[in-house]
Amino acid sequence: ADIPVIPDLEEVQEEDLAMQVAAPPSVQVNRVLTYHDLDKDLMKHAAFQTLDGEVDLKLLTKVLAPEHELREDDVSWDWDHLFTEVSSELVTEWDLGQSERED
Repeated sequence: ADIPVIPDLEEVQEEDLAMQVAAPPSVQVNRVLTYHDLDKDLMKHAAFQTLDGEVDLKLLTKVLAPEHELREDDVSWDWDHLFTEVSSELVTEWDLGQSERED
């Protein structure tokens, strides 16, 4: 008795779905932590200084590079320019290798 039935095309066309709008999803937005906040948390919590209670990460956390050293400006790449540059370097290296073999 509870067998699903595929509706006929005529029945579907009778429904006016043009004026119905789906409700937008509700998403809870959490604040994204900055590198500075993460660095503070890393140094505060001893839980981050060991991995699985066995591996000591204190030495690693001492030598991690600060954020300002890791930041780089965004540079757009042009495929033709990049290809030419890499090809030129490879040819130069190949020529140097050939001249060293001849000597």
